[in-house]
Amino acid sequence: MNFAEKSNRIFWNTVQHYHDTDDVDTTPVNPFDAGTVEHTLFAKNWIDAVQWHLEDIIRDPQIDPVTALEIKRRIDRSNQERTDMVEQLDSYFLDLYKDIVPQPGATINTESPAWAIDRLSILALKIYHMDAEVTRPDASAAHVEKCRAKLRVLLEQREDLTEAIDTLLADIAAGRKFMKVYRQMKMYNDPETNPVLYAAGK
Repeated sequence: MNFAEKSNRIFWNTVQHYHDTDDVDTTPVNPFDAGTVEHTLFAKNWIDAVQWHLEDIIRDPQIDPVTALEIKRRIDRSNQERTDMVEQLDSYFLDLYKDIVPQPGATINTESPAWAIDRLSILALKIYHMDAEVTRPDASAAHVEKCRAKLRVLLEQREDLTEAIDTLLADIAAGRKFMKVYRQMKMYNDPETNPVLYAAGK
């Protein structure tokens, strides 16, 4: 099984596992050994699933403002964890292909393998929830048909992205492409680069 196909299977199983409780405060049971890339893929998708539902909760028009602020800060932490985990996956690929000598004329991709896999993780959540709309018993026929059309697009997108990722990894392994990773270097979470934070520390 190719890497993107394996990722899809892990992501889908993780999304279903999350919805066993459908609770953002559930502690997940990662079925994979710590230190493996599978463990990271599971953890990555779990973070995405929790954040997906936090984004739903914070949009409640009746939400208490204090609760909303707490959730917003939780989402900010989640975004940082998500970025860190994607970079951990890219480190895995950098190590995996460290001995590959690029061929003359080898090119770089527009995004790293891990950021493309991040999109697969989000697609798993989109597909799960769009399918739920298709089968929603209280939805109108028009709503169901609209969501069914969107679901078809999402499934096609996952198929295309899966093929593109596995092609990219094959090209890197063969030296036709090479990896170059730019770390995100987000500034707003860093007390040394966010002017509001470092001004508050004076």
